[in-house]
Amino acid sequence: MNELDALGVSGGLDVLHVFCDGNGRHGNALGVVRDPRRHPDRGSRQALAAELGFSETVFVDDPERGVVDIYTPTVRLPFAGHPLVGTAWLLDLEAVNPPAGEVWARHDGEFTWITARAEWAPPRRLEQYASPAEVDALPAPPPGEGWLYAWAWEDEAAGRVRARAFPRRGDGVVEDEATGAAALLLTDRLGRALNITQGRGSQILTAPGPDGIVEIGGRVRLATPASAPAATLAPAPVRMTLARGGRARLPHAVTMPGRTS
Repeated sequence: MNELDALGVSGGLDVLHVFCDGNGRHGNALGVVRDPRRHPDRGSRQALAAELGFSETVFVDDPERGVVDIYTPTVRLPFAGHPLVGTAWLLDLEAVNPPAGEVWARHDGEFTWITARAEWAPPRRLEQYASPAEVDALPAPPPGEGWLYAWAWEDEAAGRVRARAFPRRGDGVVEDEATGAAALLLTDRLGRALNITQGRGSQILTAPGPDGIVEIGGRVRLATPASAPAATLAPAPVRMTLARGGRARLPHAVTMPGRTS
């Protein structure tokens, strides 16, 4: 029995990268469990998400209506950006339904977009820095507690932003490579469309709408399909480390590092 068989997801786990750059690189890794019947309750889902070690894992409860359940390695989320963009792309959905509410989706060929309310996003501290160099120089994670989204203008007139995200919640995810919820909050605060480069080079596009609505878009690629044998679960093209003092994770589970050149 391989590791995925033991976890009850062999043949049922898709691994995506969401918010890739124009060459298909980077993006935040996402696990999508299409058949969650072996994980019917919150406890078993939380345990699986912790074992997989992705920043988020999605359980698809109804693929026709897009009903999903989202978990970090330690908490259940009512809303998260990159899991919803990724699931909408994977299942070719026009709407995704997380606990927060119905999220409309559209696909334009290169990008998949979701439309959500800023109030659905979990709280984050949005801290502006004077330059992209200051953001790049931050240690991973910076000192302090609580979710930090560090950002600076690369080109304010053009709406180009440099950002990095640090969950600082002690679950092994040191740096989040691409964070749709934080991008949503920043767009809502600034009231303008943004082109965000986050992490090592992931790209997130946003546009504000009326009454707290924000559209978030990005590229998605499939790293490992559910139909692939477990032996093909090669590491995603990101540098990987294990959480200090933590348990070993599956080969494709990631702890996000700081940006590298």
